[in-house]
Amino acid sequence: MSAYPNAAVDTAASESADPCCAAPLPVLGRDVTVPLVTGGEVTYAALDYAASAPALQRVWDDVSAYAPYYGSVHRGAGYLSQLSTDLFENSRATVAEFLDCRPGDQVVFTRSTTDSLNLLAQALPADCQVFVFETEHHASLLPWRDARVTYLDAPRTPAEAVETLERALADRDPYGSALVCVTGASNVTGELWPVKELAAAAHAHGARIVLDAAQLAPHHPVSVQELDVDWVAFSGHKLYAPFGSGVLAGRSDWLQEAEPYLAGGGASRKVARRADGGVDVEWHTTAARHEAGSPNVIGVYSIASACKALTEAGFDSLVAREQHLIDTVRAGLAEVPEVKVLSLFGDDAPRVGVISFVVEGWNSSHFAAALSAEYGIGVRDGLFCAHPLVRTLLGSDPQDPGECGAPEAAPGERSLNAIRVSFGAGTPDEHVERFVGAVKELVRDGAQWKYRTEDGRCVPDRG
Repeated sequence: MSAYPNAAVDTAASESADPCCAAPLPVLGRDVTVPLVTGGEVTYAALDYAASAPALQRVWDDVSAYAPYYGSVHRGAGYLSQLSTDLFENSRATVAEFLDCRPGDQVVFTRSTTDSLNLLAQALPADCQVFVFETEHHASLLPWRDARVTYLDAPRTPAEAVETLERALADRDPYGSALVCVTGASNVTGELWPVKELAAAAHAHGARIVLDAAQLAPHHPVSVQELDVDWVAFSGHKLYAPFGSGVLAGRSDWLQEAEPYLAGGGASRKVARRADGGVDVEWHTTAARHEAGSPNVIGVYSIASACKALTEAGFDSLVAREQHLIDTVRAGLAEVPEVKVLSLFGDDAPRVGVISFVVEGWNSSHFAAALSAEYGIGVRDGLFCAHPLVRTLLGSDPQDPGECGAPEAAPGERSLNAIRVSFGAGTPDEHVERFVGAVKELVRDGAQWKYRTEDGRCVPDRG
């Protein structure tokens, strides 16, 4: 992938004839051991990919090989600056290819999905109408503060999602611009959304659509052209490239017409004093317009490296292997009557490796703490920055306060948080098998250790 000395060039995993049996892609931290509160150590099972995925070994090797050659990009006369500029712009082309962008689309580098969607929110035409489902992550739900926003109720089938959007768009003001924001895969249930059909509905009513691909891009190929979305946003840290960069890619017109997201060097093409003492600024019309300041070259390069690594590994193989892991977890949880898996679209809905659930008689914070302290398994508990969705799935009053730590919850007590297990291309079978075994053991035998609430979190009581 790289022209730099010692850069990794081999795909990490060897594959068998059966893609379900392919080895996981090597990631950093795969051999890390952690202490157990009950004594001894165990290899850490990182099952919180939906929050942040570990760096692919391939990405780390590429970044490490480039790091000695780092230089500030654009306009620098030195060799390292020119080399880094080439790498930065080639990374932009790599991301455009990964997303199957249209000719003329722009790829803007940001800090994260949240940053990307806030950038787009700032670029909306005046009086734009925004339509967003209550099921979205807060990164998609909250940025539209200066727009007229219609929040749509959670659908219970993909078809209902399309019908709900069509009704809302049919009732909108027919004049002016409109934007639909939708996730590709839920960060709570893992379920895939009917993005192509929603895009068709949006365009039929004169609206545009932005795809939050934070949970989709690490698991499935994303084609801007096939899905016919206007923009796509995702984060490097969920794409096995946790070095502080993200992407907003798509149509250039709204971005070119908007004021720069940040004002400063890099975004400006020409700055001159006026006779009256003021300053005239000519802003770039390229992606640089919204990339003021010294860019995160290493973060950008890491995303490009991850894009190439996933493409070369083959999404058909990656998807098949992940489906094997999904089936293992779901089958194991189905054997525990006390476990309720959260779902919008039902058991048969296609999904990525993100599964949330609650356990009867357990507060979710207590259960997650026991998985970590007694089994070396890292999952997540809470409302997952998707509060309206989780509250809907749990059947709780939207005004009820969330509870982070209640280890003394009585049997049958309703918990206002859930447990999420998530995994991906770097997850070995043993990790999900250990997780399933631990869930069964905890439900059957209870925790071996006492826990207490500290700063809103459930932690082992070390006495």
